[in-house]
Amino acid sequence: MRDFVKVLKKSPIPVVFPIHPRTKRRLQEYGMWNEVEGIQHLQLLPPQGYFEFLALVKNCRFILTDSGGLQEEATHPMIRKQVLVLRNSTERPEAVIHGFARVVGTNPVVVLAEIEKTLNKEVNLPEYSPFGDGKAAVRIVDIVISRLET
Repeated sequence: MRDFVKVLKKSPIPVVFPIHPRTKRRLQEYGMWNEVEGIQHLQLLPPQGYFEFLALVKNCRFILTDSGGLQEEATHPMIRKQVLVLRNSTERPEAVIHGFARVVGTNPVVVLAEIEKTLNKEVNLPEYSPFGDGKAAVRIVDIVISRLET
């Protein structure tokens, strides 16, 4: 948590942070909440609804996260954002293989260097998601209906 706060404080660009209540509690518990609240270039937001969150993701420069689900969402053809994964590994290697994600760990020096690299390097992300085309639900419904009809 301390390393993450260091990254937030030294970020070279403004940061929008929809903060999960559990994360806020941990920051308070570890005595870092006031420090986080005082970061001038940090906009803290309450948890967002799904569509509001998608709007944030679609309109950001890149994503910093430890969330596997967000690594996957970032590859959607309507979003297509680069993700810096704040962990030492990912269960979404497809995102890394296709250039959407980079596992950068949690060391603030490394994370900040990767942020700079991301800001200074133009990236061409694939037009398609390695996780599919988003039409699985329609296909599943079609299969269920066809099996019910037989």
